[in-house]
Amino acid sequence: MSERIPRSPELMSRHDTGLLVVDVQDRLVPAIHHHARVVWNVRRLLDGAKALGIPVVATEQYPKGLGPTVPELRDLLPAVSTKLSFSCGACEDLLLPFRETGRFKVLVVGIEAHVCVQQTVLDLLADGYRVFVAADAVGSRFELDYQLALRRMDSAGVTLTTTEAALFEWCEVAGTSEFKVISALARETGP
Repeated sequence: MSERIPRSPELMSRHDTGLLVVDVQDRLVPAIHHHARVVWNVRRLLDGAKALGIPVVATEQYPKGLGPTVPELRDLLPAVSTKLSFSCGACEDLLLPFRETGRFKVLVVGIEAHVCVQQTVLDLLADGYRVFVAADAVGSRFELDYQLALRRMDSAGVTLTTTEAALFEWCEVAGTSEFKVISALARETGP
């Protein structure tokens, strides 16, 4: 009789991970390289998080100037924290829903990869979180900024992943009602 090997701590699960959506706002999104792909992937992650009971937190950077979160995501998000600091780490109690449920892994998505996302994930690492970034759910205005941000975050210890990989890690097994939701999200045709 064989035993199942323990699940790797390198993997996310619905029980130990939270989703942080950073600054996907009306006036900034149109300037982002491949913005339709970024918004589509953030939406799929929000749908997956809802199906699997994963807590979500979100921010808006200076909404007076950059507008609110884009309509495609607005109704899928809980209350949004506003900020002036580029790092979400300055948002008091933002991560409380994660801490209260013992979640010290955070999947970060949003914009811009080289500014608010990068500064946030570096601060999260410094605070002891295990940080993941879905590379296809973050973006910057310029491709070079996006590429260098991913390289810098990777070299600092962030785990780079994709939307689909994250969804299936969260789900972990097939044959459940949640798997049907995740499978449908994975089969969607993107922009």
